[in-house]
Amino acid sequence: MYDAHFGLTDRPFQLTPDPRFWFDTATHRKAMAYLGYGLAQGEGFIVVTGEIGAGKTTLMGHLTAQIDPAGLNVITIVSTQVGHDDLLRIVASGLGVDASGKTKAELLLLIERGLHAVARSGRRTLLIVDEAQALPHSALEELRMLSNFQAGGHAMLQIFLLGQPEFRERLNGSDRLEQLRQRVIAVHHLEPMGADEVDAYVGHRLMVAGWTGRPAFADDAFPALHAASDGVPRRLNQLMTRVLLHASMSGAERIDAALVAAVEADRDRDLSGPVTVAPAVAQEVPEPVSEPQLEPLSQSEPVAPPRATPVMSIVPPAAEKPDEALVARVAQLEARIAEQDAALRRVLTLLVDWVEGDAERLEALKGAA
Repeated sequence: MYDAHFGLTDRPFQLTPDPRFWFDTATHRKAMAYLGYGLAQGEGFIVVTGEIGAGKTTLMGHLTAQIDPAGLNVITIVSTQVGHDDLLRIVASGLGVDASGKTKAELLLLIERGLHAVARSGRRTLLIVDEAQALPHSALEELRMLSNFQAGGHAMLQIFLLGQPEFRERLNGSDRLEQLRQRVIAVHHLEPMGADEVDAYVGHRLMVAGWTGRPAFADDAFPALHAASDGVPRRLNQLMTRVLLHASMSGAERIDAALVAAVEADRDRDLSGPVTVAPAVAQEVPEPVSEPQLEPLSQSEPVAPPRATPVMSIVPPAAEKPDEALVARVAQLEARIAEQDAALRRVLTLLVDWVEGDAERLEALKGAA
């Protein structure tokens, strides 16, 4: 992969959240301030929203990495496509309570006892719910009820809710959530990165991954990266992965706006789907990865039925003189399909190397343990 080509010790733009690559953008600093304030209050709800890929999960991973487990018991719920009963069972499990076969009333009693047990150990309990926009109203109501549990006049459970923008709209616009809304002590919406932050963001992640200056970056690369990703961290990570892979495969040692534009054009073509040919041709030809679309064949041009092999062959009737333009076009099409097949084989080889490399690192970690 590109990391070995450029001498990197890790993949700096992987999509899996990793606290090591945390970068303090202006909006994330503000979010951390709200979260710190919420933890100091020790009660109520903190709501953080953001577009898909804005860094909500990374933000929470950064926060939990700094929390002392001796002072705070953290329960995290990632999958929220659950009803209120299942939600209670997940919370009970996080408190070390066996919830199997219990009624709702029994679950609530056991959860309260579990919270008391944590409080007696000198800790508080923090519940983090990711993708909160998927929670049904009944589950949100159960969370509100859980926030009422107290010991000595102090709340035993504090709740952080992470969600997409529609959750904030739902929270503000629903009369049914008025009681929960009154318990929210802070709300923050994660904004995309500014154009002036992309340079530092890319440089930070590369440095964490052992970057020594290869590849180099032209000044015009960063505005192009921001424009192509809209400043959304996950989109930028996806784009940078493709940029570095393209640079390693093409031998480029300097990334500039032209290279970013070429990668963006390839990405757009990849997402545009297969080429639609004229009705006379019975099969579709996938669009080449880095070539412009071919014009569809004219319906008046004679064609033969498609073969069962991956390469399409279009042959005019033997009695007629072949159309030279058509023959040339078919030859061009076959060559491009062959190039695409070779490119796909290279990508598959890279993916196999990636998986095998991850497996080797996992075995090394197991051996060290």
